[in-house]
Amino acid sequence: MAYRTWMRYFTPSAVHRRLGLVCLGVGLQHGALPVVGPRVLDHYVAVVVSKGRGWFAVAGGERREVVAPALLWLVPGVGHHYAPDPGQGWEECFVDFDGGAVEAYVELGYVTPGTPVVPLGDVEAVRDIVGRIVRCARGGSPLAQVDASAAVHHLLVALRRAADSTPGDGSLLEALARDALLPISVAEIAARRGMTLSELRAAVRRSTESGLKDHLLTLRLNRAKELLATTRMPVQEVAQAIGYEDAAYFSRLFTRRVRVSPGRFRESRVQAVPGGWSSRVPPPDDPPLVPD
Repeated sequence: MAYRTWMRYFTPSAVHRRLGLVCLGVGLQHGALPVVGPRVLDHYVAVVVSKGRGWFAVAGGERREVVAPALLWLVPGVGHHYAPDPGQGWEECFVDFDGGAVEAYVELGYVTPGTPVVPLGDVEAVRDIVGRIVRCARGGSPLAQVDASAAVHHLLVALRRAADSTPGDGSLLEALARDALLPISVAEIAARRGMTLSELRAAVRRSTESGLKDHLLTLRLNRAKELLATTRMPVQEVAQAIGYEDAAYFSRLFTRRVRVSPGRFRESRVQAVPGGWSSRVPPPDDPPLVPD
């Protein structure tokens, strides 16, 4: 069975690398591709298998089955070895990348060196972003390197969204976004979902790569910022609107996380945002528009 391959590479400058993330190459391949490796790279590669099946192995480890759609993480310094089924082959696209920002993506769970084979759901958005990088590589524009590197950020987010997760996690997070603003404990929030506290913590960690309390605090502070920037509500009322009866406690949490007090945050937004104050409290899902 024959195979076809197309690939292009970028050579980013030192200035490009200061952006934190650079695209080093992109490729499209399909068919009975030859076996890759064993080899070791000095950068990261995201290989997205959209059709077919095959196998993958970390150096010294057992082969693991790969069934499309799936993501293969190739990470620097770790030997790997993989190939599609020799009879049916597979269809893949790949993007080579590197940079200081990758460390943060690993910490946030967007890049998973410890889980090199990741089942995916819908990869349409991923393919669209890879297509953008392909256009950059073909065009020869002086903006191509920056555009391609920016697309890698979008690619990592799209891959995280396409990664398989426990059914219901999406609706669970939507429910949490509503419950987070209620003056109830995390145990009560878990009970409202019919879950134990440990089950809720595990589900949130799996979906967001953050702890339950930290996720709820982020949701509350996001809403508090909206209210401070768009209404004249006193800080006491803002605190109550996001589930805190103690305004002083809310102010300490806000200041520690945002690094400015609620009052200073409001002052900076009033001066920077045209249009004045809203005449009503904006619903979370229907914020007011700034007038022309």
